[in-house]
Amino acid sequence: MSSPTNLFATVPKRSSRAPAAPFLPMSRAEMDALGWDSCDVILVTGDAYIDHPSFGMALVGRLLEAQGFRVGIIAQPDWLSAEAFRVLGKPNLYFGVTAGNMDSMVNRYTADRKIRSDDAYTPNGEPNKRPDRTVTVYAQRAREAFPDVPVIIGSIEASLRRIAHYDYWSDKVRRSVLPDSKADMLLFGNAERALVDLTHRLAAGENIKDIRNLRGTAFMVPPGWLPGDDWGVHNSTRVDVPGKVDAHHDPYAMAQEDKSACATDNAQPKEVIKPIRIMSREERLAMAKEKHDKTVVRLPSYDVVKDDPVMYAHTSRVFHLESNPGNARAMVQAHGERDVWLNPPPLPLAMDEMDGVYDMNYARAPHPSYGKAKIPAWDMIRFSVNIMRGCFGGCTFCSITEHEGRIIQSRSEPSILREIEHIRDKTKGFTGTISDMGGPTANMYRLACKDKAIEESCRRLSCVYPTICVNLGTDHSKLISLYRKARAIPGIKKVLISSGLRYDLAVRSPEYVKELVTHHVGGLLKIAPEHTEEGTLSKMMKPGIGAYDEFKEMFDRFSLEAGKKQYLIPYFIAAHPGTTDEDMLNLALWLKKNNFKLDQVQTFMPTPMAMATTMYHSRKNPLKKVTADSEIVETAKSGKVRRSHKAFLRYQDPANWPILRETLVKMGRGDLIGNGDRHLVPSWQASEDGGLAAGERKRQTSGAGTLDKFVAAPKRKTERALAPTPFIAPESKVRPSILATIKTKPKAAPAAKAGARRK
Repeated sequence: MSSPTNLFATVPKRSSRAPAAPFLPMSRAEMDALGWDSCDVILVTGDAYIDHPSFGMALVGRLLEAQGFRVGIIAQPDWLSAEAFRVLGKPNLYFGVTAGNMDSMVNRYTADRKIRSDDAYTPNGEPNKRPDRTVTVYAQRAREAFPDVPVIIGSIEASLRRIAHYDYWSDKVRRSVLPDSKADMLLFGNAERALVDLTHRLAAGENIKDIRNLRGTAFMVPPGWLPGDDWGVHNSTRVDVPGKVDAHHDPYAMAQEDKSACATDNAQPKEVIKPIRIMSREERLAMAKEKHDKTVVRLPSYDVVKDDPVMYAHTSRVFHLESNPGNARAMVQAHGERDVWLNPPPLPLAMDEMDGVYDMNYARAPHPSYGKAKIPAWDMIRFSVNIMRGCFGGCTFCSITEHEGRIIQSRSEPSILREIEHIRDKTKGFTGTISDMGGPTANMYRLACKDKAIEESCRRLSCVYPTICVNLGTDHSKLISLYRKARAIPGIKKVLISSGLRYDLAVRSPEYVKELVTHHVGGLLKIAPEHTEEGTLSKMMKPGIGAYDEFKEMFDRFSLEAGKKQYLIPYFIAAHPGTTDEDMLNLALWLKKNNFKLDQVQTFMPTPMAMATTMYHSRKNPLKKVTADSEIVETAKSGKVRRSHKAFLRYQDPANWPILRETLVKMGRGDLIGNGDRHLVPSWQASEDGGLAAGERKRQTSGAGTLDKFVAAPKRKTERALAPTPFIAPESKVRPSILATIKTKPKAAPAAKAGARRK
């Protein structure tokens, strides 16, 4: 692979650079105003163009602009013809195609495969402004518009579809996006380094078909193609399944002289004696590394994995084992008569490179052509600051690791503080509150392996599961320092932390939890235990519920010390692979015991390349060695079962009571159906009992936050009692409902009359 260079090593001197455009042009009129007759690169995106580093097309466009290239943007074009892709003319170098910040299928469809009614990345949230599988459609249209112009695809949608993958929306294994889109090259992950190198090489006249040594790139090659004669091929089954182990030859054993009468000078000896070459440890390691770096792992072909769930799971496991840029090898997978070749993942950006990416000349606003239209995604992030990338958590249902990698890439304090000052001074509508200062995970800022050599050789899928690795640094002091400096900036009233928090890491630093709770929580803190049951959590690679309890104890204690009423809002996932009906029931009972009444809940959505998606499709566990006889992962696939699992998370919603009653009876847990506080759901409701008059339904309350209790109307002769054996929940201290505490204040008790006796 090409040797790494600083991302900004080739930036031309400022004196020879054209001034930065106020916005990258979206029309010929804007190009004319800049004095451009053509664009070097045209980026096509499925999102509205917002010139801010949180939006991929803006970050990539400004990065290339800083390298001296002229970049235009075509945002949300009409894909029904190629005409919209000709609006800026023919690019000199290539089309860069992205679906936007989200996978287009996740953006357009719910977990129940129903089309969404809005799109947060479109002006006024208007839906249907991008096609299904946006990258494929846009790439084909760009090719149609100018057949001789190279097409480069990227973004999370392309990144997660770089090999054969299970597609939830069509319920089948689809090919890599490369042959479907007919793109010349795919850039996966955070691909700034590859993008800059590729663009300069194309500008220098290289043919894109000759550029094959860039990390973080994938492309189509003839079957059996190798970069050189010194490369070797390693079958993936040898990576995951050990073969026969041969006894090692003893180099000190003396060969016996053959003195038999039939021995001749031409006879083959029984043992060939070779001189022993003594090599230093450094030489041995260098030879092993060279051999490793020039080995490609051949994955089972698309034609195999599309019909064989076991081989699909095996492929997923091998793919994830080859994800550390420090030791990952190239991979290849046959697709019909051609191969998809994947180079190793990109090397992470250094801190000064991260600063350079985020410190470029962004307008930090939507393109003026949108006028006063509201873009929900912009409203969400315009007062927030991204401080890092990547996640070493490795949660199986999440695709961040597959896209951004496990190595944390952090910005420096000065760069982050400059952005906060920029928001204060130049962002319209700012009132003094930074809405978030985080990233994929709020408290992984500047956390890393204690030893670079260990980090580069590690093949763990998570640094924090099943336990936090002893080699992982968990010191939060740099993040605490950043928090304090951020809120000390004049004009900043509040800095909130809204990104997801890894609480098993946070409890390692009570000082961090105290700092967070005292200064950076706006009443509610979202946190994601995801589940309570060990079987499900093991498939998620999430910590046990005990870690949540430990964090909650700290959170409550420090909130009390700060004199604040603050609450945790837990997030949970329904119907995750490995989750049984009993697991969801136990979670519902835990919610009731702790008096949580969830408003928004999430049903597991299988996204391409995630390990949980592999479990969903194959019913195999890729976290362990995969064979035909290996562990079976039970998975909720039918719509009815998935709805019942989701209903358990909102047991308090009357709309969910019918399906919960049916499920509980089927499970033999009818004892949880009844009208008492010890039951999970009532045995009847007004709409099911002939429409009872309002007066016949009496609400009784025994304290804030308890379940509603109803006085049952006289039973009809045909009605049967569903709960012959009452369920008694373990006694626990019932705390007030979160919403009840926030929205209402308990009325003060009437003052006791003088002389009255206390009962």
